[in-house]
Amino acid sequence: MIRSTIESSGSYLPERIVTNDELALKIDTSDEWIVQRSGIRQRHVAADGEFTSHLATRAADRALARAGMAAADIDLIVLATATPDQTFPATATKVQANLGMTRGAAFDVQAVCSGFVYALSVADSMIKCGMAGTALVIGAETFSRILDWNDRGTCVLFGDGAGAVVLKAAQGNGTSADRGILAHTLHSDGRHHDLLYVDGGPSTTGTAGFLRMQGREVFKHAVANLASVVAETMGQAGLGPENLDWLIPHQANQRIIDATGRKLGLSADKVVGTVDRHANTSAASLPLALDAAVSDGRIRRDQLLLLEAMGGGLTWGASLVRW
Repeated sequence: MIRSTIESSGSYLPERIVTNDELALKIDTSDEWIVQRSGIRQRHVAADGEFTSHLATRAADRALARAGMAAADIDLIVLATATPDQTFPATATKVQANLGMTRGAAFDVQAVCSGFVYALSVADSMIKCGMAGTALVIGAETFSRILDWNDRGTCVLFGDGAGAVVLKAAQGNGTSADRGILAHTLHSDGRHHDLLYVDGGPSTTGTAGFLRMQGREVFKHAVANLASVVAETMGQAGLGPENLDWLIPHQANQRIIDATGRKLGLSADKVVGTVDRHANTSAASLPLALDAAVSDGRIRRDQLLLLEAMGGGLTWGASLVRW
């Protein structure tokens, strides 16, 4: 049985750090107000002329280096982003060119904050059906470009960044003891479009627009949907939350992360958190948090990880991985 193993991870954050105190100089907010409501203390913001493709390329380079692989070894790039460089072509093709990869395929996936889970499931499926032997899965965003910096309810919550993983086909026995990706669950419900969206687009306004969110309603859906999708995904492997070594949640809001952990009966020391340092980086959130925990040694070989996220659409999903 063919299974996709995660060979390595890599990440990149823009150099510029914007603290809550700096934001408080420009809008009616404070460090205390932001931390109390979100857990966020700072965020990284891309420089002028630094695009989503640049962030994605840096993260991919680092993931490839850690895997001891070159771009020539990769068959497929799947890039999750809601902030592409251009309407078309796909930002993944720009990353492909930046890396010097001249074969295979590269394309984007758009599911906002759930994008990395969606992209991971697509690449995993292509490996399992034999269409690729290796893949780069990337989540990269420059959300700072679609924020209304006068709206204190949204602009304080988001940041820029990118994370990547290298997948490789491997033989498995079809059990939960195998290394690699064990299960995915994906959901969406378009009836909740107005809870989290951008008020623009090529076929509506002709401009990119700004992010709009009904925070309280998103919170309610997030806690219920994320706890449910975790149980659903682990059930596919015949496992429960008590079997997890690490929960790696979408880093949107510390209160959502804490509430989801409590609903699953998980102790805080089993939950990876980076929201205080990164803020919400949408599709980049999960691979950034994953790479942080890999880099500091918390995540080790054969541990069981659950990645989960919810985003605009609404979309939500989870992936279960044996590292």
